[in-house]
Amino acid sequence: MSIFSLLAKATPVVWAVLLILVFFSVFSWTIIFFKRRSLRLAVVQNKAFLEAFKTRRALAEVGEAAKRFKSSPLAALFLAGFKEIAYLAKSQKDSGTNGGASLDNLSRALAKASNAEVAKMEKLMSFLATTGSVSPFIGLFGTVWGIMDTFITIGVTRSTSLTSVAPGIAEALIATAVGLFAAIPAVMAYNFFLHRIKDQVSDMEDFSLELLSIAERLYGTP
Repeated sequence: MSIFSLLAKATPVVWAVLLILVFFSVFSWTIIFFKRRSLRLAVVQNKAFLEAFKTRRALAEVGEAAKRFKSSPLAALFLAGFKEIAYLAKSQKDSGTNGGASLDNLSRALAKASNAEVAKMEKLMSFLATTGSVSPFIGLFGTVWGIMDTFITIGVTRSTSLTSVAPGIAEALIATAVGLFAAIPAVMAYNFFLHRIKDQVSDMEDFSLELLSIAERLYGTP
């Protein structure tokens, strides 16, 4: 009696449960590899962008450098802020007024860009959370159904020997095992990626404050 022979004798309901769980597992692993690559690339490009930010003397030079780091949330944040800073500089030059109100616009532009980057990083994370929370219950449903089918068979055959009962129970437990196999990596990956995203959010908040400080020194109220 092997797992494959048990699966060959499984009921359509158990097979449907197993196929759903396999879908969850395969799609979860696809997301895990994709998110791991994208978040690692974001960290590497953030580091490279910060080096460019510290070594360039003019904001315009930093803006040109930022365009090369398309996967960097900090570069995207800077480009959104630099657009507002350029408008602020032009407005001050034309009107000769201080930029207090425009600095509020800069703060809002940075917050909007930060939210967009966070939403991009959190994309598909909900599927991992759903897989981690739902898969065990789907597997448990398959197990309960399989055990019910086993008891029905016992009632029909009037045999309670281990030889007749064990295959049905083993078949039912496969669904729970597959559910856990799908859920455990999804939960671990979700927690790991969530921690990495929180680090990125913290970096973006610090960088936004630094950019606002620079703009305030250059164009703020005297």
